[in-house]
This record gives sequence, structure tokens and C-alpha cells, in this order.
Amino acid sequence: MRYLRGDLVLNRWMKMKIKLVVAVVIVVMLAIPALATGTLTEIGSVGFGVGSTSATGATGKAGTTGKTGTSGKSKTGTSGKSGTGTSGKTGTSGKTGTSGKTGASGKTGASGTTGTTGTTGTNGGSTVSTTVTGPLASCPASPCEVISETTGMQVKVGSTSTPLKIPRNGTIVAWTIRLSLPTASQITFFDQHEGGPAQAGIAIIKQTKGLTYQLVAQSPLVELQPYFGETAQFPLTNTIPVQKGERIALTVPTWAPALAIKLGNTTSWRASRPTKTCTSATEASTETAQTTAGSAVEYSCLYQTARLLYTATLVSTP
Repeated sequence: MRYLRGDLVLNRWMKMKIKLVVAVVIVVMLAIPALATGTLTEIGSVGFGVGSTSATGATGKAGTTGKTGTSGKSKTGTSGKSGTGTSGKTGTSGKTGTSGKTGASGKTGASGTTGTTGTTGTNGGSTVSTTVTGPLASCPASPCEVISETTGMQVKVGSTSTPLKIPRNGTIVAWTIRLSLPTASQITFFDQHEGGPAQAGIAIIKQTKGLTYQLVAQSPLVELQPYFGETAQFPLTNTIPVQKGERIALTVPTWAPALAIKLGNTTSWRASRPTKTCTSATEASTETAQTTAGSAVEYSCLYQTARLLYTATLVSTP
């Protein structure tokens, strides 16, 4: 955990957009027969609040907008000749000649053909929420606290222990992270001191003994800055098979503004840092993320009153 103190920036308990990034979870499920009959579960969604994507998975591609129909051509009818009657000749006796007949009115031109209505695009399955009522990450408030250079797992949320423990065998098809919107100066600070631009991915770990966990699998890392101020879901091109009892952790090799603070002693998370380094500022800027497949690491550091804002979508197989 790393924090930046500076001029007070009021934390905006604002409406946050939900951005579902190229959501293809349902497509993936249909493509793999074993998943098509599975059950969706959003692991870690307890207390996550409105705006999470619990039990729905990622959504389908947005429908293509229908083409606009061609406007009908509007032919203007040729005006009829207005035949003015020939004036009567003046009779020798001075009688006024009879007025000539009024010419017939021209025919009104036929109306142009109305263009065909464009085809209506098919509806995408996207779900959008305009508000978030769950916990929010701390930035841009001062201090702005972030997750830095470690792998962390949430171990308790209120009365729920091990909220990121996998309840049954299945497949992880997507993961979600809720990000705050740091100021430009905060972003520059963390980029310079925490190894580069914000990145994150998920890790599947299993307990081997005590606080030691082995890395079973991990997702590709994602550049997070384009999604600051949003809750973003990332479907996995290569889904991850998981076993009951394994844990889902969040790997952050640089930094991520996805840490909610001041939540009470019943909320806590652990980091893959060695004992006696948990409150060290130097350790917070030392790379301890668990990224080597098969490695076993101690998650010795416990951080209370804080929550890592991430979830993962599980499709449990029959």
C-alpha cells in the first residue's frame, strides 16, 4: 500500500460510469459446450455495491446500427399551362367580346417514392449503471492510497471470511476492477515511484501451509489508466480452469488506484510481502508481486480497514 499526501483534494462521491470492456463472456460460454450449461457466480462481490456485474457475466457486443433509409426523391409536378382566354374582338357595334375559356390546370407531379427504413441494429447485451453505492477507492482525496508492487487478496469483508475463495470447480472467464480518478500530479508521482504506469491482473493461488500460497495461474496484465474513474470488466481470451478452495488474488506489479480505506476492522486484505516489512515505506516501493508460475510465497502482511476493489466471474461446470 502506498499513499501520497499533498494539497487536499475533496473526494468526489460521484456517479461513476460502468465500462464493460469488449464484453464477450456469453459468447465464450456458448463457444465451449461445458460452459454453456454452467452457472455464473461473481466471486468477491459481497458488499461491492451497485455497479458490480455480479451473476451476469460480461455482456454481448453492441448491435450494429441500422443504415438510414434513402430519402425518397420528390419530383415536382410540371405546372399546368395557365391558358388565358383570348380577349374578344371589339364588335363594330362596340359590344364587348366574350372572355376566352380558362386553360385547363396542369397535372400535379407524382410524389417521390419514400426511402426504405434502415434495418434496426440488433440489441447488444450491455448493462450500464450510472451510480456506484459500494466502497470507492481513496484517490483523489488526500492521502491518496493505492495498491503498489505486490499481489494482494481480500481475506475478510464484514462478517464474510475468505470472500475470494473459489466455492466450486469451474472456469474464470472475466475479472472486474473498480478504479478511482487520481489527479494528474498523483498519477505522475506514482508512475515515477512505483515502477511505471498503473497495471493489474488476477492470480489464482492455493494455500500450501499457513500463510504460504502457490501461484497456480494468472491472467495477462492490463494497462489501467484508460479506465480511471470507472468500473471495468475484462473478459479472458484464455479462460482459467480453477478448483474449489483456491483463491483469487489481484497482482499489481506497479500501482493501481483500487483501494478503499477507512472501512473498519472487520475488513482486511493480505499482501505477498515478508514479515516485518508491512509498514515499511521502502517495502511499499519494492517489487513483491507473485508472478512466477509455481512459486510459493508468504502473505505475511495484513492490512485492516481496507479493501481491494476487484471481483472475478466464475462459470461453475456441472
